[in-house]
Formats: sequence, structure tokens, C-alpha cells
Amino acid sequence: MAEGYYDFIVVGAGSAGAVVAARLSENSAWKVLLLEAGPPNKSIWLHVPIGFAKNFTNPRYNWMYTADPDSSINGRQMFTPRGKTLGGSSSINGMIYLRGVPTDFNHWRQMGAVGWGYDDVLPFFRKLETYPEGDSTYHGRSGPIEVTDAAWRNDLTEAFIAAGRELGLPRNDGFNGPVQEGVGYFQLSQKRGLRNSTARGYLKPARNRPNLHVVTEALVERVILDGKRAVGVEYSVGGQTRQARAGCDIILSGGAINSPQILQLSGIGAGELLSQRGVAVQHELPGVGENLQDHYNCKVSTRISRPLTVNDHVKNFPAKAKAALRYALFRDGALTVAAGVVGVFTKSRPELEVPDLQVHFFPFSGDNLAVAPHPFSGVTAIVNQHVPESRGHVRIRSSNPREYPSILGNYLKEELDQRTLVAGVKFLRQMFGATAMKPFVMHEMKPGKDVRSDDEILAYARETGDSCYHLSGTCRMGMASAKMAVVDERLRVHGIEGLRVADASIMPQITSANTNVTTIMIGEKAADMIKADARA
Repeated sequence: MAEGYYDFIVVGAGSAGAVVAARLSENSAWKVLLLEAGPPNKSIWLHVPIGFAKNFTNPRYNWMYTADPDSSINGRQMFTPRGKTLGGSSSINGMIYLRGVPTDFNHWRQMGAVGWGYDDVLPFFRKLETYPEGDSTYHGRSGPIEVTDAAWRNDLTEAFIAAGRELGLPRNDGFNGPVQEGVGYFQLSQKRGLRNSTARGYLKPARNRPNLHVVTEALVERVILDGKRAVGVEYSVGGQTRQARAGCDIILSGGAINSPQILQLSGIGAGELLSQRGVAVQHELPGVGENLQDHYNCKVSTRISRPLTVNDHVKNFPAKAKAALRYALFRDGALTVAAGVVGVFTKSRPELEVPDLQVHFFPFSGDNLAVAPHPFSGVTAIVNQHVPESRGHVRIRSSNPREYPSILGNYLKEELDQRTLVAGVKFLRQMFGATAMKPFVMHEMKPGKDVRSDDEILAYARETGDSCYHLSGTCRMGMASAKMAVVDERLRVHGIEGLRVADASIMPQITSANTNVTTIMIGEKAADMIKADARA
């Protein structure tokens, strides 16, 4: 059954896909189909910022993947949430607005991603954002994603910043400028107290265009190939299989898990793997699904002596009602808190040129985001290494598109990653032990006083560490001659005409920060290149 003919088909309405579809549909002469496996983004908790905690384990809007047992973290299976709705992970993430550092993108260029150096990508970062407070050299004034400074500020957050200053870090309230190192408040992707996802910033203004057709709850099962050219997609809606054809390009924007999965289901990938899984090999491309990278964090949580935390604002019904009323009236307070208020970027070793550690300070404590906070005042700080050496993979288990793929992070496989994370935990303890924090800290809850030596800290990190949910790299960008490259510098799949990938999977190396904003930038740059190629 044929759904129709389009100029462009975009698979996945997430952080990059929503951008690509919205930008391509600006040309009224082009017919654009956007397919999203999840439902529309109608829940209020997709828009109220604190809803990221509620959707952390909500299967309606979250793929809720579970990775394979990972020997590097004591055989644990890492829970791996991914957005499954319009806006994708930008609709359920922690809203921290960070780009990475110039050297990240210059390194991409050196790895064969020509045209992706910092000077090349900066215009697209500026294009996507509205941040009037920032230096116009680095920040945009009229983009779809509005950026605000973290509003949750009190004596406790100021004390944590002062602790960083005690340790020799500069005050930095502009992590997205030329210098990342320092301590200060995060910027957030929020607009007037609401989450500013790509669904809101890009798709909402574009939905009334007659040339943009958005289909939700549409699971793409494979790309249809005619020899070495992609000509359409096969997908299912409501139990019915449909096909749609594209005259120009098909753009996969399913993210670091779904994009390689769709390629493999379409017969594009490592031939041996595909044959073992019952998929006919259409094009040998061994890098598909390899090079998986993520940020792995370890936390230090402490009990606090004063009621200055989110715990205190949601600990009982009267507190929750007061917080809800404040949000309704002023669009601020506990319901606007993101997955971090204060950020720290520092070096684990003095000889490094740029920071290799990132800290999120969150005025909340609990066993995890899926459970209620502690019934007392508490805070959590998590630390992660910027650019890990460990690599994992994403591989289909069978030819069934509804079966979740095999995901393996190998999070602490490499020794450098182990040493860096141990150094990060020691740094957090220095922060909490600083003079500025003494009036607030009662005692450390985790790791606890029995965890002291490097070996004990590493054991704690293996047993309790968590993903930052920044999966990337599984369709890495690079020259055709590069080992394991999947797409070229214009995001075209090597060896297949009419097929591109535009999402976090194309990153040759993970950025030194949360990855969502860079993924949005990838969508902007992809749309710009596609438009240029169509005019050529």
C-alpha cells in the first residue's frame, strides 16, 4: 500500500529530525513527509520542566531501552531512555543548554569531517537560538530555541559556586562562549517557564504548512532500495504496512540507536552481522552501529542542614500545592528546575589544554529520578568525563523491526576513563568540603565514609555509575576511506544515493558537554546542505 510521493522523507521527529523537516518545508515547492514512531506531544509533563523526572520511566513517550550486561560495570544493564514523541529526546531531557568547546569541532574536522570545524558550525548554533543576554559573536537573537539562565538560585547554589572559586576555578556564566572552564549557572532550553523542545520551537510554527505531512505512531521498518539508491521507506501505522516514495532524499534522524537499527534492517551494515540476523545484505558498511559513545557519571550526594532544596518543595501535599501555585502564577520555582542548576568544568590533570570533567549540581537527592526524593534536605552532584576512550555498539538482534536492538556501552572498559572518573569523584568531595559549603553540609550519603581509596572509588563507580543519556557516534561521519565511517561530510551514507543521516549518531567523537544542542545544530546544518545540494 503506497502512502504517496514526496520530495523528502524525514524519519524521526526528534532533536534533529524536527529541525530538518521544518527547514525543508520552508520551500513551499517541496513536499515533506515526517514520520515519528511515538505519539503527539500532548502531555502537560512534556512541557512543564520538572516533567523530565516523570517521563524518565514513561513508556508512552520514552523508548526505555535496556542495554546488554556490561562487564565493565559489574555486569549491570544500563537503563537507556530515549524520547519517543514529537521533539524526541528534546521533549524529555534535562534541558541543559551546552554546545561543547571549539576544539571538539576542530577535532571532527581533523577526523575527516570537512566543513564541521568550529568556525563552520558556529553560525548554525547562532541560528538555532534566542539568547539576548549573550555576546552576539557567539549567540543568536532570533532562533527557534529560546535560552534562559537557570532561575533556581539561593544561598546553597551560591555557596557551591563559591566552593569552586575556592578551588581556583574562575566564575563563568557563559559556558557556550569561547572558554568553558569555570563554575557558574547553566543556561537552559526553556521559554517563559516551559520546555523549549524542537517540537515547540520548530514543528509548532511549521505544522500549518500544506507541504509538510507529519505522521505520528509510524514505525519505520526499512528503507526501500533500488540497487544502490534509496527510493522510499516502509512503515507501519495502526497495524497496517505502508510505503512512501521520495524523489530527492530520505533523511534518517532516529538517533544513535534507531538510525543504525533502521540501516541494518534495510540491509546496510556489517555483512556478517546482517546474515546472522536473517537480513539480506544490500550494502556492506561495517561501521553502522559501531563507535557508540556516551558520558558515564558518578555521583556524590549529601544531606543539607537548611531547607533550600527541591526535596523541601515537593516533600508533601501542601508543599507540592504551594510549588504548583507558584508555577501557575509566576512560571518559576521548583517546577522549572532542570537536570542541573550549577555547572563546573575543570581538568583532572593540570597539563590538559581544556577541561575533561563536567559537574552537574542538582538541588535534589533521591535514589534515582524514578522515585520520590528523600524526605529531608539533600543535594546531588554528578561528574562525568568529557571524551571517553571506551566504545560500544548498537546491533539488531533479528530482522524484526519491533525487537529492540542489542546495546552495549562498555562504559569503563578503558583505563583512562576509569582514572578520570576516580579523579572526578575526588574533586566533588573537595567541592563539598570547601569552606563555603561547611554551613550547609551535614554529611555525605554517597559514596559514604567507607569509600576512600582509588580502588574503592572505582568499585563504587562501577556499581552505581549511570549514563548521562548522551548516546552518539553510531553512524560516524568521515571520508569513505576512513575506518568505520558511515556518512560523508554532507551526511550522505557512503555508497547509497539519496540517503542521509542527521542526528547524534553522526558525531565522530562525542562533544565535551551535553549533546542535545549539538544535535539540533546538526539538524540545522543538514537542512542547509540538503537545500544547497537540491539547488545545485
